[in-house]
Amino acid sequence: MSLNSEVAAFLDLVEDSQNGAFHQGTPEQAREAFERSSQQMRWDVPDVEVSEVRHLARDGAELTLRLYRPLHRGGVLPVLLFLHGGGFVVGSLDSHDGICREFCARTPCAVLSVGYRRAPEHKFPVALHDCADALDWLREQAGEFDLDLSRLVFGGDSVGATLATVLALEARAPGALKPCLQLLCYPVTDASQRRESMDLLGEGYLLESDTLEWFYQHYARRLEDRRDWRFSPLLSTDLAGAAPAYVALAGFDPLVDEGRAYAERLASAGGLLECREFSGHVHDFLRMRMVTQEVEAIYQELVSVLRTVMYPETV
Repeated sequence: MSLNSEVAAFLDLVEDSQNGAFHQGTPEQAREAFERSSQQMRWDVPDVEVSEVRHLARDGAELTLRLYRPLHRGGVLPVLLFLHGGGFVVGSLDSHDGICREFCARTPCAVLSVGYRRAPEHKFPVALHDCADALDWLREQAGEFDLDLSRLVFGGDSVGATLATVLALEARAPGALKPCLQLLCYPVTDASQRRESMDLLGEGYLLESDTLEWFYQHYARRLEDRRDWRFSPLLSTDLAGAAPAYVALAGFDPLVDEGRAYAERLASAGGLLECREFSGHVHDFLRMRMVTQEVEAIYQELVSVLRTVMYPETV
């Protein structure tokens, strides 16, 4: 297994230009740096309809939700609930706008992106509660926005994928809004321990293990939170009965070992559609469309998975 040469060159540029890793600064500095790099990495994204709506969370706070719809596509649409990554500390609706546009235009489907509140101002499990509350909005407003909740997918990248899979497990409860698929891209699945890939790939491959630890410390209220299955879904005692999952991993990601372990647990529980490892890539590859053409093929594959469950009559 070798690192994609264009990604390797990009990592060299990142190393030369960085003034310090996220964990060496404050959350505010990390957010500013992440948003700045997101603008620099932005590619020629598809044009879609975008609207922002507001929804009250369970504690009365106002959440911002962003709804994407494909252009010139009438009728009722399937829905992808997409939850952005960023270690619960960085990341935003804007930083992951390009990903949402790609899935929206290519599938085609509606995409609902959630501006959940971040740590350390809002600690575990606030982000999860915000995403669950966004599902309440979706249930209430589906008819108004011509959204088909029988063709609903929960998806996300990094900790967004963590939130998505926890919601999918919670959706087993009677009366819950149930997805037909989980689309999990390089998820965090176990913040309670370090696996071998965390040491082997913990520095020099964009996401650093020290940064992950910094993220976890900001999100957790106390150490015990990291052993809660809603923080570390690999620790769930029962994964059976959730929607089937497509798991996309990066070969040069400190999270790859726990991603593999989670896929194995899903497979044992009968809930794995496929685990696909993109061996030459690093964490956050969905936002690297401008770095290497290989990301185009990854999007094609992920969109094919979405189309299969959202438009089964055409398969």
